[in-house]
Amino acid sequence: MNILILGGTGFLGPHLVEQAIDKGWSITVFNRGKTAPNLFAGDRYKAIVQLKGDRDPKKGEGLKSLEALVASMKAEGRRFDAVIDNSSYFPRITTASAELLAPVATMYQLVSTVSVWMDNSIAPDESTPVSTIADPTIEKITGETYGPLKALCEQAAEKACPGKACIVRPGLIVGPGDDSLRFSYWPVRIAEGGTVLAPRAPKPSEQWVQFIDVRDLAAFMLKLVEDGHEGTFIANGPQGTLTMEEMLYGIKAAVSVPVRFEWADEQWLMENQVAPWMGLPLWIPQAPETAGAGRANCSKAFAHGLRCRPLADTARDTIEDFAKTKAERPADFAWGSGRAPGIPREREQELLKAWTSRSTEEKR
Repeated sequence: MNILILGGTGFLGPHLVEQAIDKGWSITVFNRGKTAPNLFAGDRYKAIVQLKGDRDPKKGEGLKSLEALVASMKAEGRRFDAVIDNSSYFPRITTASAELLAPVATMYQLVSTVSVWMDNSIAPDESTPVSTIADPTIEKITGETYGPLKALCEQAAEKACPGKACIVRPGLIVGPGDDSLRFSYWPVRIAEGGTVLAPRAPKPSEQWVQFIDVRDLAAFMLKLVEDGHEGTFIANGPQGTLTMEEMLYGIKAAVSVPVRFEWADEQWLMENQVAPWMGLPLWIPQAPETAGAGRANCSKAFAHGLRCRPLADTARDTIEDFAKTKAERPADFAWGSGRAPGIPREREQELLKAWTSRSTEEKR
């Protein structure tokens, strides 16, 4: 297979490259050369064609190297079996890239997100209507614009590449290389041992969570390329349901230190200013407006070859990766810094003491 990756040096891209190399595929990457510019150096990567440029057509000659490549391929009658676009955020820029590459691409695969649905009250599948935005020309990423803009990028790719657009909508992507640290909070914290503060929902058996290991996502995307599938796929896991409690106990099983969970009621946590999702990652309080959280229907992706590795493997590899790269991380990624997920250890101890005292008082 002959593929072009737009981006390639962030979180998902390197795993796509590594797995494509292992398959013996021909790889071209196009990016600005700003993130990890020397990532693909050495004998293993000598066959990769590495092009530099900016996808934004407003940035002068940013697309010049890509335009030259397309012209050369047209002249020689060559094609890409797939363009993998994992760096689309604004529809104007997606349109420019997709229209340029459409004549030389058999498939245009775009990495989107489950955030195209802003309504968490429903459990979506691929046919669920996506969210819209009042001003489709806005080019500022916020919590309110990210999902709708991604939906517009999907539509831009489908319009530019009719019949050969493949849209992949992952949920929370986790595993080695994840600098968002949302899922990572739990394996790293649990590996420290001791008493761990955890959220308890009114109905724990219905407090579902979903995420996907980056390596499983990369493997699924490349399988879609191999099999020639167009269309839209929700790529999330695991297959079946996973509760918050099952996830935390599953991570605990992957570590060798004594761990005990202190399950604090979610209403009490919110009253004590513990933020859902980022304060205690993956926790979304149960309410009618969040009834669809953790329930995206991924059956189509599993029917087309998505496979999720065991939770314990992801947990162990996340702990190992965090330990190896901890010294290289910016200070912003310290737990509880305000921009990183999780709560500081001192704050956790304060909350544990307060919850224990409250529980003791209630028993009296």
